[in-house]
Amino acid sequence: MKSLYFNEEHELFRSSLQDFFKTEVIPYIDAWEAAGKVDRSVLKKMGEMGFLALEVEEKYGGMGLDFMYTTILCEELGRTGSCGFGTVISAHSYLAMNYLSHAGSSFIKEKYLVPSVSGELIGSLGMTEPGAGSDLRALRTTAELKGDHYVVNGSKTFISNGYYGDYCVTAVKTDKGISLMVIDLDSEGVTRTKLDKVGIRCSDTAELAFSNVKVPAANLLGEEGKGFYYMMESLQVERLTLAQTNMGLMQYVLDITLQYISERSAFGKPINKLQVLRHRVADMATEIEAWRSFMNHTSYRLAQGEHVVKECSMLKLKTSDLINKVVYDCLQMFGGYGFMEEYPIGRIHRDVRVLPIYGGTSEIMKEIIAKIIIDKKEYKPAYKKA
Repeated sequence: MKSLYFNEEHELFRSSLQDFFKTEVIPYIDAWEAAGKVDRSVLKKMGEMGFLALEVEEKYGGMGLDFMYTTILCEELGRTGSCGFGTVISAHSYLAMNYLSHAGSSFIKEKYLVPSVSGELIGSLGMTEPGAGSDLRALRTTAELKGDHYVVNGSKTFISNGYYGDYCVTAVKTDKGISLMVIDLDSEGVTRTKLDKVGIRCSDTAELAFSNVKVPAANLLGEEGKGFYYMMESLQVERLTLAQTNMGLMQYVLDITLQYISERSAFGKPINKLQVLRHRVADMATEIEAWRSFMNHTSYRLAQGEHVVKECSMLKLKTSDLINKVVYDCLQMFGGYGFMEEYPIGRIHRDVRVLPIYGGTSEIMKEIIAKIIIDKKEYKPAYKKA
């Protein structure tokens, strides 16, 4: 059936991406989980294929493609069955690189974006602080301009790619308000502490401390004092890509569950003949299909240049809740085997609990939606169009 949102080129891209993940990612997921990190070589391979920079301008090494290619990439990241791997790639391409691409000067793009496109550098985004959480206006990390450099003091926490990564797009307070700048994580005065998480273990997460860190003034992203608005703009992309990955992971979980219940027998017949399980599958499949349709429509609208803050917030909110329900119900169908490490459903059950928390908690999503619907608040684009 012809798709409303994806053409033949999109589907060829999906096929090549699936082939790549089948050979270069899926066989190594268990090893990466045990090691607590993704092998950097796979990012370089993705960079060679252009998978890390689908929308980045070609003059900086990107593919210059439309946002629907990103929709495919993120959904297929989810279908690898690894939240950790998906987090590493998303934090690099759709958090760090998104800011470089939209707000970075030519200097920053040459120094950081180009090697990020190739996978030579791995980026992270530093917004959350130990005492601030989701309250971005309560940031305490400061950056004081002294001549041709800033002096940065403060800390960030829960930073994906913060331990093994190379740079951090960091939110700081300057004289003019909240600003963004790129900080090299091997700079003098930067301390990284790896955090021990319950799940998504192959995605490294760190606490970062900055003590009188000198950052070149040229590393400022965009205009000083505009950081909050840049974050509000980019967060809609972050939340939509999270929803896309959630959708792919839900489909993966449903697929492996369908396979299991077709092979497992009870009372003399495959358990997929038991009405209670059949109806549960029907409910899950219906909800997944409905939210996928909304996701694809919202992605298409974003690809056309529309500002879809409300819809991205809705998708982040509801897919994060739904995936926890789907994984819970599917694990139940595995019985005791669902609680064994040898089955991926157990690992995924640990991983997905954080999804209603990171990228903006569900409570924050509800407040954003309420402000738009009840208070008639408008979120306007922050980036200047070229």
